[in-house]
Amino acid sequence: MRHHREDRAPMRHHREDAATDPEPSVRRALRRPADADPARGAFSHNTERARRADLDVFRAWCAERDACAMPARPELVAAFVDAMTDSRAPATVRRYVTSIAAAHRAADAADPATNARVKYALKRMHRRRGSQQQQAHGLTWPLRQQLLKAAGKRLIDARNRALVAVAYDSMLRRSELAGARVADLARDPSGGATLLVRRSKTDPHGRTATVYLARDTLSIVAEWLRRAGVSDGHLFRSVTKGGKVGTRLPPSQIPRIFKAMARAAGLDDEVVAALSGHSARVGATQDMIAAGVELPAILHAGRWKTATMVTRYGERLLAHRSGAAQLARRQGRE
Repeated sequence: MRHHREDRAPMRHHREDAATDPEPSVRRALRRPADADPARGAFSHNTERARRADLDVFRAWCAERDACAMPARPELVAAFVDAMTDSRAPATVRRYVTSIAAAHRAADAADPATNARVKYALKRMHRRRGSQQQQAHGLTWPLRQQLLKAAGKRLIDARNRALVAVAYDSMLRRSELAGARVADLARDPSGGATLLVRRSKTDPHGRTATVYLARDTLSIVAEWLRRAGVSDGHLFRSVTKGGKVGTRLPPSQIPRIFKAMARAAGLDDEVVAALSGHSARVGATQDMIAAGVELPAILHAGRWKTATMVTRYGERLLAHRSGAAQLARRQGRE
């Protein structure tokens, strides 16, 4: 009997260790099939893909140090922030931390981002690097015209012209541009049109929005559709070198198209490198500010709820309308 009790003692000890160790429950959560992920489908495809990529970076960094990435100790995440400070943009590092925090919450693990160590690490980063996010180069009206003028006569050029023209007028994000459909175009008696936006980053529940397209933009779009023989389905399609029209244009190709058109227009490498899928939103906003368009109209065009992005995109232009600038003009110092 004594021997039997001794055999059972290690079993009791094993159960006690399992109860105090947080790792098994987290490991079970990570081993669940994708469909069992409680956060699956709650965010856009692009957000989920970005979070997976962020977590891959963190896991690789942890693996190099033989450290456990899930669950991660706060001091480990703080060290990760310190390590990334010199090689990544502050906005990227903040996104890494957000993705790490989301993964822990989804696995019912303690969120390390709420710990003071991680918060202090982010503060150190901001003191060293600043917290301002690098802004995409604005695709303003003069740049729009340069890109359209420099485009060639091929079918792919017709598509690229339509893409730039629609992006500037509509201020759509690249995923929204790629998702636009021919049936969502509605012509107006004035010669212009509106475009229905069925789903967007800021409208995850699909309440839809309607954006404006000017008459000249509609003409450019009509030329593309006519030449491509597209009458329904997605508005923007892939086009092969041989001129064959394919399926829906991938969102990732849109900034590459902008950059290729800028190079063809002979723009500086610095400008080409700074163009992104957001460039049309930035440039149109800057043009509206310069033209004196009222803030509510700008917010409506960009489908923003606050003026934060308008202020960021138009920072330099708005400085010329500040109290200091107005005072200088009244004093005759300009």
